[in-house]
Amino acid sequence: MKEKWPNGMEVAQVRFARPTDQLKEIERFYCEGVGLRKIGFFSGHRGYTGLLIGLPNSDYHLEFTEHEDGSPCPAPTKDNLLVFYIPNKETIVEIANKLAQMGYPEVEPENLYWKEKGVTIEDPDGWRIVLMNTEGV
Repeated sequence: MKEKWPNGMEVAQVRFARPTDQLKEIERFYCEGVGLRKIGFFSGHRGYTGLLIGLPNSDYHLEFTEHEDGSPCPAPTKDNLLVFYIPNKETIVEIANKLAQMGYPEVEPENLYWKEKGVTIEDPDGWRIVLMNTEGV
């Protein structure tokens, strides 16, 4: 049975958006490195250029925007994470190795819970992703 949204708040799509000042490198990291797909792109929207990246079902996706006047965006903390729960350990190793070859090695997580079954990697802006194994869960 499909669980319903609370209070009639039926959400059709979820987008996580954040600024960057290196859109091309972000695209390379998330598309070429992590393996997500580019689902959209826009430019000239009130000074913004943007990139939409998603999973096979684009109901959940990431948006990265760059403003023509610059988009400084230091990551708030080392524990602001985007976690990908991946059941296959080999897939995690493949992605982590590819990112390391691209210049993005594994980093020590702030919360060691993520090290138990996962790999933490910083993206070009210093925001962190975790490739978390869910095998046996």
